[in-house]
Amino acid sequence: MRQCLLEGRRVKIERLGVFKPARSGGFEFIPDQKPTVFLAYAAEDRPLVDQLFTELQEAGFAPWMDHRKLLPGQNWPRAIEGAIETADFFVACLSRRSVRKRGTFQSEMRYALDCARRAPFDDIYFVPVRLDRCDVPAEIRKQLQYIDLFPSFDSGARRLIQLIRCEVERRAGRPAE
Repeated sequence: MRQCLLEGRRVKIERLGVFKPARSGGFEFIPDQKPTVFLAYAAEDRPLVDQLFTELQEAGFAPWMDHRKLLPGQNWPRAIEGAIETADFFVACLSRRSVRKRGTFQSEMRYALDCARRAPFDDIYFVPVRLDRCDVPAEIRKQLQYIDLFPSFDSGARRLIQLIRCEVERRAGRPAE
């Protein structure tokens, strides 16, 4: 990192910010202020979730998907837990396939629900999104409202983006601890 900065190049650290050479000498740090959005999904739903990733990115957020963010050789279970813990929002992409499937998607949702329990009561953190006409798991349905990305993906994505923006503004207006 030091060598890159000495060579006059910028160094970006994912979810942290950018170090760059300062005009007056030395270095400057610009923190990444983009809200992070963890996208949990079943592998079969990846094409549609990729589209949602792009929409969120274009809206100025920092979405996180395993196949886009995990590095070769990285301890993926730990990296995923860390990304869930530090995300500003967790979006559970529900579909007829994902709600019936056993495995990583289910454990990510359970872990995120545990993380949500540690957040302030009024914060919106866990956002269920239905990709198709599926049953929302009872544990989620009894506590949280969901967003549908069907029949209009664009309308649902706009609603999700609006929700995140409103929640970010609300949190910013909260008194500092």
